[in-house]
Amino acid sequence: MSIAWTDDLAAVDWHELSELYRIAPLGHKTPADLALVFGNSMFRTFACDEGRLIGAGRVLADGRDCAYLCDVAVHPDRQGQGLGREIIERLLVRCRSHRKIILYAVPGKEGFYERLGFRRMTTAMAIFEDQAGAHRRGYVTAP
Repeated sequence: MSIAWTDDLAAVDWHELSELYRIAPLGHKTPADLALVFGNSMFRTFACDEGRLIGAGRVLADGRDCAYLCDVAVHPDRQGQGLGREIIERLLVRCRSHRKIILYAVPGKEGFYERLGFRRMTTAMAIFEDQAGAHRRGYVTAP
């Protein structure tokens, strides 16, 4: 497996990335929305194998205080092979100068992030566009 890494937005097929998020499965993210959010992210990385997009991730950051690692996706055929870890490690190197790096995990995947040095927060709060859906999926507690 020879993975090619890039952070070049011009190299991304946004439809292919949208499909990656769908099958990962991390939900439906339109190509236009992905182009917008990755374009507004300070750091990002994309992994390709023989021209096929197999992984991606990004970091929203302010340059010093806070970085938010998000949207880490790995193709189902490549999950469990260390690619997700590599994506996160590449992004963490880029945002190490920040005082805090946060993320929220897909319910059930917290242990993966704990092995990478993340710790559970006791005071994290969120407002989701679909609060009821976020509750059903295990992201927030009941009101």
